[in-house]
Amino acid sequence: MLPQSYLSITRRLSPCQVRRFGSSLAGADRSALSKSTEAPTHKQGSRKRESKDQRLITSSHDLYALHTSSPGSPLFQPYGTHILQKLQAFLRAQYPSYGFQEVLSPTIYKKGLWEISGHWDNYKDAMFAVTARGAQGGHDPGREIGEDEDYGLKPMNCPGHCLLFKSHKRSYKDLPIRYADFSPLHRNELSGALSGLTRLRRFHQDDGHIFCRPSQIKHEIARTLDFVHVVYQTFRMGDYRLRLGTRPEQFIGTAHDWDQAEARLKMALEESGQQFYINHGDGAFYGPKIDIVLADADGKDHQTATIQLDFQLPKRFELEYDAGEMDKGQLQSDSSDACSQTETPVLIHRAILGSLERFLALLMESDSGRWPFWINPRQLIILTVGSNTEVRQQAEEMARQLASPDAQNGAQTLRASSFMVECDNSDESIAKKIVNARKRNYSFYAVVGERNLGQSIEKQTLDVSVGSLPKQSDVRQVLETLLQFGGPASSSPQGATSTRLTLQQCQRFLKELELKYM
Repeated sequence: MLPQSYLSITRRLSPCQVRRFGSSLAGADRSALSKSTEAPTHKQGSRKRESKDQRLITSSHDLYALHTSSPGSPLFQPYGTHILQKLQAFLRAQYPSYGFQEVLSPTIYKKGLWEISGHWDNYKDAMFAVTARGAQGGHDPGREIGEDEDYGLKPMNCPGHCLLFKSHKRSYKDLPIRYADFSPLHRNELSGALSGLTRLRRFHQDDGHIFCRPSQIKHEIARTLDFVHVVYQTFRMGDYRLRLGTRPEQFIGTAHDWDQAEARLKMALEESGQQFYINHGDGAFYGPKIDIVLADADGKDHQTATIQLDFQLPKRFELEYDAGEMDKGQLQSDSSDACSQTETPVLIHRAILGSLERFLALLMESDSGRWPFWINPRQLIILTVGSNTEVRQQAEEMARQLASPDAQNGAQTLRASSFMVECDNSDESIAKKIVNARKRNYSFYAVVGERNLGQSIEKQTLDVSVGSLPKQSDVRQVLETLLQFGGPASSSPQGATSTRLTLQQCQRFLKELELKYM
């Protein structure tokens, strides 16, 4: 039975357009329109697996390049960079709701810092060691002034964020303090373990750290789990699993601290009502963790988000906050020493998407390279009919105005909308241009021709068609929205159902789709 939204759309179309509807929306899942229940053949299954292979998708979409000069460190092309920046922008938009402030921290720190944090003893094999010239003395025992010093590229941001916390005197009233950081991280993975974007030596992580009182742990963990839910629901990545990693063989701190931390995380998971399983010995060396696990197209598990509870680093960095005016009951709940005027905070490490590069790989496989509109580096392409120079010039002007619909004279405002709009002014036939637009997974394509000549830019119209979107439900919603903004649907000779929109209508339409994260 066809969905009601589909029926409401087809009532506005001619019978011919209804028949063409399923085939005209290239890239969409047509299962809701098909009556066939036959299982896919072996060849069909192979093609499906092949279409989900991130290497083939990357090659056809021109997202990034890998080179032997820097193994495990992708060079992102403009299209791939756009997607990574959209992921960051999306998370930044959520930060005010969850109380995070973004910071920037160094890429390289002295060996002494890594010794304090415990990374040099417990994580050194996964770090890049660097030698720097000209020791100033005083910090590294046994070093003479002018002698070379040992440094390490950061594999994570927590030591730097501890330094930020320590840079000011803190009160219990200041807590929780939440830092977020997109700085690139470096991990010295074995060359044989490197794999596409899922296992890299240089990557970006939406790293975050929460410094809080012990009494705030429960609330902060619950809020972080909610953050994860909101983000993964937006991306529609499917069901994810929660995994609790407990004390590993090599750890820092006391077994008592670990038992407390594990009990806190387990209680938070139980109260969340979500199912989870325990992976014994899989915690970080400084604390237990909750991992969010997604499966790729081949069924292989990948850890994306993580929430880690850490009692150790705050002690090692001698972090403290003033608990002077807290009432006695609150102080006792925060510490075993009710007489102390300074307390040590607890540190919660969190990443929502985890490695942005890994999440990008899972996202592209999830939808076979058909990106949601709001993240697509190919959102709209304008196709010109014929070789008239004036038509091509008008198409270029339309593309410019659609790419920056809020542009005024001078600089763009910080909150101005912008879209990825291109123009195909080649000498190819319009049929060939449409085929190419669909093959390259443009979300929409618009056709302009000589009928627009002699009209002012405000009166120009475009025949807009749906190109490639991830899911059948997207296609139905988008077509409904398209019909709201335009006139009656029409059908081109190429069989595509399109709607004629003015330039202003098209601008409003693109903004609407972006606001809905479609």
